[in-house]
Amino acid sequence: MTEMEQLRRQCLDCRACPLCRERTHVVFGVGCVETDIVFVGEGPGQQEDLSGEPFVGAAGKLLDEMLNIIDLGRHNCYIANIVKCRPPHNRDPLPQEQDACIGYLHKQLEIIRPKIVVCLGRIAAQRLIKEDFRITREHGTWFDRDGVQYMAMYHPSALLRDVNKRPETFRDLCLLRNMARALGCMPEERP
Repeated sequence: MTEMEQLRRQCLDCRACPLCRERTHVVFGVGCVETDIVFVGEGPGQQEDLSGEPFVGAAGKLLDEMLNIIDLGRHNCYIANIVKCRPPHNRDPLPQEQDACIGYLHKQLEIIRPKIVVCLGRIAAQRLIKEDFRITREHGTWFDRDGVQYMAMYHPSALLRDVNKRPETFRDLCLLRNMARALGCMPEERP
């Protein structure tokens, strides 16, 4: 059994916060463990809770389309969340819920050892980049954390609600692709 599988099994039994009481499934993470790029959202929604996989509803479909634009997908990156159980009514995860769950994400990142972490939305950016992160001002900005490059972009759910943010997100995706190429995470564009 791999280290990630052991961690997943441990997470499936987690009872560290009240979110465990109403969950259908723990939403651990999905994708390639041997990758240089990890995407992190805030927590599962209803569709994710039902399926046990992150980003499978409308926001997940949009995320897949976004990744496809820059030749990424679930086959060559990893997707996870700050919390692994759905907050009621899709509310933001509370700080104590994040605290109870963040160790699983840190361990996932320790196992994967990515070169790039992309925070999807404000909650993930505030937890992983800096507490006072302002998504409207700081999306697309790179932050170095112990040699790992962190960037945040709008959460796909926000893009579903406000299509005017999509051009900014396209620029952020291009920045991501450029950084990934510069760090050797993906091949250079062919002429």
